[in-house]
Amino acid sequence: MDIVSSENSGWDCPSCGRRVPGRIRACRCGFAQSSAVEVEIGDARTSRPWAAGLPLLGIGLVLGAALALYPWKREPAAPPAPAQAPKATAAVAATHGTNADDAAPAYVPTPIEPVHAPETTITPPDKEPLEELVSKVVPAVAFIQAGQNRGTGFFISRDKLLTNAHVVGGQSSVNLQLGDKNYTARVINISTGSDLAVLEVYNANPNQPVLTLGTVASARVGEEVIAVGSALGVLSNTVTRGIVSAVRKAGPVTLIQTDAAINPGNSGGPLVNRAGQVIGINSLRAGQQAEGVAFAVAIDHATQLLNGERVTDSQTPLGSLTQMLDGRPEADTQRVRGEQDYARSLDTVARAAAELDTLWNRYASGCVTAVAAAGDHPWFAVYTTGGVRLGTSQVTDCPGWFDAVRTRADAIRAEMDRAGESARQRGVYPGAARDLRRRYRLQWAGWDR
Repeated sequence: MDIVSSENSGWDCPSCGRRVPGRIRACRCGFAQSSAVEVEIGDARTSRPWAAGLPLLGIGLVLGAALALYPWKREPAAPPAPAQAPKATAAVAATHGTNADDAAPAYVPTPIEPVHAPETTITPPDKEPLEELVSKVVPAVAFIQAGQNRGTGFFISRDKLLTNAHVVGGQSSVNLQLGDKNYTARVINISTGSDLAVLEVYNANPNQPVLTLGTVASARVGEEVIAVGSALGVLSNTVTRGIVSAVRKAGPVTLIQTDAAINPGNSGGPLVNRAGQVIGINSLRAGQQAEGVAFAVAIDHATQLLNGERVTDSQTPLGSLTQMLDGRPEADTQRVRGEQDYARSLDTVARAAAELDTLWNRYASGCVTAVAAAGDHPWFAVYTTGGVRLGTSQVTDCPGWFDAVRTRADAIRAEMDRAGESARQRGVYPGAARDLRRRYRLQWAGWDR
């Protein structure tokens, strides 16, 4: 064997696996190292095994410094940690060799809340306050000056209006006043048979408010409507309120009868229901002798005109109406006025019923143990024997409260009976009376007995 290094070194024989002293160059099995250089390298690697990890340690130190200096974005404050969070924090502190009190709290991911579709509350159009409805309608109504004629029109698009044919007369263009602004419009379509005309505005306002067209099919006798126009030709944006009294035919034209005040200058203005839809175009009233009887051309005829259709009858709605009124039986007149009077009575009763609702709701929860179903108002049950069962209360005089409720309820019933009997004597149809009671939330089966 050849001696190639000191006795303190050694190498492993790759052939038999024996540990061979560093000074011996050949193993007993016959394997011999090729040169002293390789032995020196092998001895260095064997005697200093930690030296091979120095490059990796250097790389790790560089990466650690880079991560420490990187401007990390702080996570948002975590919600209160669960019960096991303190243990996790202590474990992290121990791992990094810091005190648990000095260590940052362990990051707990915020749970992602499920996304739910927003709830949509639909408010019935007839529940919108009247003043809100008026504030939306008025900006779309304009005063019209056509030669010597004066009237009203309303926008159905940013540059188109509807009005009566008798307002524009024989003029090909008219002047409009809308608030403090003036416009010029030309007549682009006209139908004398339905007394309607379509106007187109020059240099229209791109943000002009417009009205939505409805249909006469949605009109119900007794429903509330408003009429907007330029009363007497000078009082622009005049608003009057009434109800639909009837829907009638005047020759080929359908008219909506209303008790809303329609005066000269209102012609061509919109008749709007509580849903904000135009159901008629105010046209005429039945003369000085017929108070509270006015008519609007059904908006359906305007839709036909916009679609290129015309009522070809040579007679205007006014002429047809005059002919109809001349031959109308007296019973029809009485029935119309009876419906109007019944609606006014119901309006008064509805306000009294709302006040009684307040008294009922204040003490019913502490005094009433059972109540029978009784129409639109729970206190209608007092009209039925045994309909209300009273309990006792330590803080309320339940019998005294119930006597007050019953007294007011009896007064309301007396008025309903009186108004109902008057309506029947004047020929008001039962179906029309029920529709009116439904409109004013006064439905109860006992009214028809």
